[in-house]
Amino acid sequence: MKNIILLLVTLSFATVAYGQNTTAREKIESARIALITERLGLTPEQAEKFWPLYNEFRTKNEALKKEYEVAKRSLDPQTATDKDKRQLLELGLKLKEQKLQIEKDYSGRMLRIISAQQIMSLRKAEDDFRRMLLDQIQKRRLQQGRRNQIRDKVRDRRNGDGN
Repeated sequence: MKNIILLLVTLSFATVAYGQNTTAREKIESARIALITERLGLTPEQAEKFWPLYNEFRTKNEALKKEYEVAKRSLDPQTATDKDKRQLLELGLKLKEQKLQIEKDYSGRMLRIISAQQIMSLRKAEDDFRRMLLDQIQKRRLQQGRRNQIRDKVRDRRNGDGN
């Protein structure tokens, strides 16, 4: 199963290279679903109830993350006052508290669908998936760097031969 997920993630990045971001995101999301479903050992009945709840949970967390990023981007470190920086810090702490509250709420709701062990497995699966994505991104960047080095060497040789 891990090989299938790795293949899906790899294909997703290949798709991104050709500018098809929506398709790539869908493939990455499919890989995430496959990994989590497999790691948690979800039954079809559990999966039917779990995924809408999990997606709602992720959406709320992403909204908090986005709220902080927007506030952070709107703050120019060069011109921001100490008060502005403190407000951003306070917002960050407030959002962390909200995130914790969301996690508590959804963990309780998920416990009605899946076991505590499955929730623990969920956290590990999320971390593992994130690491897999980062590894794929890093590999892709290394490959692109190698391609660029080769292209530059070929171009340099051509330019050197033409002089």
